[in-house]
Amino acid sequence: MEAVKKAKERFAKYPLIYAKCSKQASVYARCVLLREDTVKKDDCAKEFQEFNACLQSASKELKTKI
Repeated sequence: MEAVKKAKERFAKYPLIYAKCSKQASVYARCVLLREDTVKKDDCAKEFQEFNACLQSASKELKTKI
């Protein structure tokens, strides 16, 4: 059950990770919402890459995986 314990600990850190990236998440969400009915692949790729990079950085900072 050690794997379950580690997964729960990792999952508990998700709110902290997302809180650190709230600005990038807002920018990405706004991009998608502006194209709500016509969104296509790669329309918001730049915004997603910035959000993803932030998530990776924050998880590394907190010494965990996402």
